[in-house]
Amino acid sequence: MRVITGIARGMRLKTLEGTDVVRPTAEKIKEAMFSIVQFDLEDAVVLDLFAGSGQLGIEALSRGAAKAYFVDNSPASIGVVRENLKHTKLEDNAVVCNMPNSAFLRTTPAKFDIAFLDPPYGKKLIQRSLPALVGVMSENGIIVCEHEKECRLPEEEGDFRIHKTYKYGQICLTVYKRNEVETEDE
Repeated sequence: MRVITGIARGMRLKTLEGTDVVRPTAEKIKEAMFSIVQFDLEDAVVLDLFAGSGQLGIEALSRGAAKAYFVDNSPASIGVVRENLKHTKLEDNAVVCNMPNSAFLRTTPAKFDIAFLDPPYGKKLIQRSLPALVGVMSENGIIVCEHEKECRLPEEEGDFRIHKTYKYGQICLTVYKRNEVETEDE
């Protein structure tokens, strides 16, 4: 696993051993995620919820995000995130939180321009996180969810709606954006 591009390009990242512990995002999927948000990353405040190794937030920082928040309830994962941030020299622009995502979303005063959700599959963690997540997104916020193709996500959550779903074999990326207010021509 490595950083694809930006100031930390090519740097290898550590991950926890065992796919039951962490399932790192495949490079092809990560490239697709960042193609989706490439024009929104500069100076963005990013949330890497279910951070695991921190590779999504680190990739965002490497590509020009102003700040990234890394949230995971596993102390072991948080340790790896901290090591990866130190290795890539991106720790000054990072906030690392070892707590359940629901507690973080309830208590954070931050507003996020981009949120990446790549939780363990089969546990409905995206569906449970979306209601609180939409409340901490900025006006033009984008939510990118990685999930297995069998996973059914809600069409709408709060004032966010599925913008597009991309399919890559057994994996999907679903992008949520705010509903646009339609105005009538007078």
